[in-house]
Amino acid sequence: MTAAALGAGAAPAGAKPQPIGQCTTSSGVVLAVDFSHWGGPVYRSCGTTPTTGYELLNQGGWRTTGTGHDGPAFICRIGYSGHQGGRQYPTPREEDCVLTPPASAYWSYWHADPGENDWQYSQLGAMLYKPKPGSVDLWIFGGTDIEGTSGRPTVTPDQLRAHNSRPIGGSRPTSPEETRTAAPPPPGTDTGPAPERPPAAAPEAPAPKPEPEPSEEEPSPSASASPSPSPSATPSPGPSAGDRADTAAGGGPAKVVDAAPKADAAHDTGSVVPVVATAGLIAVLGGAAYWAARRRRRAE
Repeated sequence: MTAAALGAGAAPAGAKPQPIGQCTTSSGVVLAVDFSHWGGPVYRSCGTTPTTGYELLNQGGWRTTGTGHDGPAFICRIGYSGHQGGRQYPTPREEDCVLTPPASAYWSYWHADPGENDWQYSQLGAMLYKPKPGSVDLWIFGGTDIEGTSGRPTVTPDQLRAHNSRPIGGSRPTSPEETRTAAPPPPGTDTGPAPERPPAAAPEAPAPKPEPEPSEEEPSPSASASPSPSPSATPSPGPSAGDRADTAAGGGPAKVVDAAPKADAAHDTGSVVPVVATAGLIAVLGGAAYWAARRRRRAE
């Protein structure tokens, strides 16, 4: 759990989010968060570098909540404004985020350097770790031990990382072969005459002649009771997009969804209890010192 807990209590420095296509094999960092524990997808987004893991997880619609005991440095809840209205998980009913969560139910932090297809369990907190350009950061929830030897991610870094060598438009990074386009002709090049009019539409095929109705004396075979259709005759509809996104709830692999930068959600920097308690202690000590000074003056 030290992977999530270590780090100073500073506020995020505002790493600039970008469309996922702006991350490349050597620039930007792909941030991925796995919500499959609650039947959701694995969201991935792109952030600038150099920055910290905490900054990546608190920009472009991403927000976290720390614990009352450890402050915002310990990532207790994660939410994305494009998923379930920004609801953070685990919910307060599952985890009150007052004390440090147990190793069986916390957000563990993983990295994969550029070109690597093996996850490394983070030995630094999100506020101290600076991901490398072209790398992947992943957060998963569940039973990961404090050494990262059990409860490892089920998705691979190669499924999440950018494979394009240059920034591209759109929301999905593609391979260099997919992004190559023909260069436009130089100015003045004769590209042929423009069409004067659109080509004529192809003539419509004649309507099929209606089949003659069967006579009453000799009924056709279709008039008899037909057998029930075979399964192949009436294919069942496939799962909807929402069903596919939630396949993890049924034990299947989670769907990877590109998370476009969203408006920042409300951010909880952690419990104010430590701040209030500290202020109260200072007030008590200050009052005690004041009355002690007055007693000394009277005695003199």
